[in-house]
Amino acid sequence: MEIVITLLAGALLIVLGTRLIHRLNAQHDARIAARHFSDPYPSLSRPPGHSHPRTPERIADHRPTGTWP
Repeated sequence: MEIVITLLAGALLIVLGTRLIHRLNAQHDARIAARHFSDPYPSLSRPPGHSHPRTPERIADHRPTGTWP
């Protein structure tokens, strides 16, 4: 009789744990659906410290002079 009660208690705990995990996943999915992730973060689109690419004229202005080649 004790074995049956132990097995029923274990099965009940498994069922309750499964329902809890299912409800938490549903809640998490609802939070994700409510957010709009259309615009990426600026740090993800370009690494830090890298600005917009320069035009060829501006690149020529920053070349060192008096060195070979």
